[in-house]
Amino acid sequence: MKIVVTGGLGFIGSHTVVELQKQGYEVVILDDLSNASLSVLDGIFAITGKMPEFVKLDLRDKALVLDFFNTRQSQIDGVIHFAASKAVGESMQKPLMYYENNFFSLINLLSGMQECGLDKLIFSSSCTVYGQAQVMPISENESIKTALSPYGNTKQVGEEIIEDLAKIYPLQGILLRYFNPIGAHESAMIGESPLGVPYNLIPYITQTAVGIREFLSIYGDDYNTPDGTCVRDYIHVVDLADAHVRALKRLLNKENTQQIEAFNVGNGQGYSVLELVHSFERVSGIKLNYKIVNRRPGDVDMAWADNTKAREVLGWKPTKTLDDMLFSAWAWEKKVRGLN
Repeated sequence: MKIVVTGGLGFIGSHTVVELQKQGYEVVILDDLSNASLSVLDGIFAITGKMPEFVKLDLRDKALVLDFFNTRQSQIDGVIHFAASKAVGESMQKPLMYYENNFFSLINLLSGMQECGLDKLIFSSSCTVYGQAQVMPISENESIKTALSPYGNTKQVGEEIIEDLAKIYPLQGILLRYFNPIGAHESAMIGESPLGVPYNLIPYITQTAVGIREFLSIYGDDYNTPDGTCVRDYIHVVDLADAHVRALKRLLNKENTQQIEAFNVGNGQGYSVLELVHSFERVSGIKLNYKIVNRRPGDVDMAWADNTKAREVLGWKPTKTLDDMLFSAWAWEKKVRGLN
């Protein structure tokens, strides 16, 4: 079976491509290289022994998207949609960029699928759709609240767009609401490689450890949490990739019980930013230089997953500890910097 993976050279996308190929799927990667490098293809090949097909394509260009699907429609069995801008902080500074990229890409992708009769979609969503949840852990029954960031809003509305299309088209979709993916493949052949200054916490930690960043900024220590820093649910990226493959199989095997289903994908436990820092220091043996700075707009106090539904319905479970996650991220950073 052939699966299209948009944003397949990105952090989560590349790890999912590896898991798909390991399980015998053929993969076509669509990526515009705006936040990824072609060298990721070499990492995927090094791990799997197979080079996925790659098509450079900007999903914001509707004509190009429709042309791609019209020429491939009989070959495609499913689509996994990762391609999106994805940093809460950056979205507060560049809201129009986030709306343009995330909405146009999704709408054009769905238009191409509808025009060609394709009906199986895994959508990369986020726990940000829950806002500041009132009950921990967060289950899929938690209400969807007003978004606290443009990024979160794009995921909320993205889910609504998919659900609205499903009302008039036999779309079969699974919304995977990620918590906080971190880590890297155990081979250290692929990992998180943001272009420019990273917005995500882990690459900033590892880049601080190797001296690229002077210090790590921790945004606020006065949150309503045990140590005052934000608490999040961190999930290893390979565990997350496994959830995508399981969700895809559910659709391909026609096991879904609703047209559009949603699953939380998280570790099921919350860790504070300081706990993360201490875990990194433990596995790396390096004392991190960090400073407490002002809060960042859009951040909630705490969020961690009730992953019961994914465990019971998808047969999925997380396998990595926090130290495992930080160790793999550090191994990847050292590999990138030639320190191994």
